[in-house]
Amino acid sequence: MNTATTIVEPRISELRVTESEITAYLVDGRTVSVPLAWSWRLSEATAAQRDHWELIGDGASVHWPEVDEDISIEGMLHGIPAPRPVAVS
Repeated sequence: MNTATTIVEPRISELRVTESEITAYLVDGRTVSVPLAWSWRLSEATAAQRDHWELIGDGASVHWPEVDEDISIEGMLHGIPAPRPVAVS
């Protein structure tokens, strides 16, 4: 028996950012949420800055221009938080 499998890359269709989490709604109907603390830039941003986002890469990532933050859906799915910069002595 042959079964054809089509692999579709996850894509974000809509996004919501609250005081505690980032929730991505995917085109295939899934919903993925991660803690807001995973992005130190968004954690330190104002609510207005968090609300100003744009999808990039056909929904593969989200960009917040006012805080220079990018988060990919792959990172959210695989549990990869944004690293804080390392202070140079």
